[in-house]
Amino acid sequence: MENAGYATLSRQTGLMREMRMVANNIANSATSGYRSEGLIFSEYVQTMPGQESISMSRANIFNTSMEQGQLTKTGGTFDFAIEGDGYFMIETPQGERLTRAGVFSPNAAGDLVTMDGYRVLDAGRAPVFVPGTAETINVGADGTITADGNTIGQIGLFKPVEAHTMNREDGVMFRVDGDIEDSETATMVQGYKEGSNVNAILEVSRMIEIQRAYEMGQSFLETEDQRIRSAISNLIKT
Repeated sequence: MENAGYATLSRQTGLMREMRMVANNIANSATSGYRSEGLIFSEYVQTMPGQESISMSRANIFNTSMEQGQLTKTGGTFDFAIEGDGYFMIETPQGERLTRAGVFSPNAAGDLVTMDGYRVLDAGRAPVFVPGTAETINVGADGTITADGNTIGQIGLFKPVEAHTMNREDGVMFRVDGDIEDSETATMVQGYKEGSNVNAILEVSRMIEIQRAYEMGQSFLETEDQRIRSAISNLIKT
């Protein structure tokens, strides 16, 4: 295969990866707390055996948009949305994780948990307990919980010290490979949930662009294949 073929194949691989990512964004356009993901293409020089160096593309850098999603009123006692730069912390079998998805509910033991059953942590990174006998539960902007007018705890609001240490896991959860601190600027809103920040119209438009780019590359590879076959056939005849 000639240099043009190798370069085109590297681009086709990246386009396929980006298409899967865009499709995943569209599929999660209605997922609470979801953050849209993008792919960054980069150029690198590859030395091929017996040939000169060629410029190829690589698409291995993921870019997550941290833009806030729209807040929707639900009226749910245990539905919470965050305004500003902050995250809920949840306890998973793999360790502590951050998330913006704040649709919670108490489990049988009274612990506040996510839809997957993971416990929500308070400001001191201990499980949040909600008494089952309480008639009214209110949560303030700073996460302070009151049951029938009595303060019983505070839902934690956190953020990574360095944003680039966040790594997406399982759709709406993030692993932080670094230090985590309290968020001093974020506030909590009870009875609301934050929607996905995916712009479905832009994602569909991007999907069409990727498909066209992929088809152009495929057409080029097919033309090159026919050209090489023709050249070999003519060489054999001579």
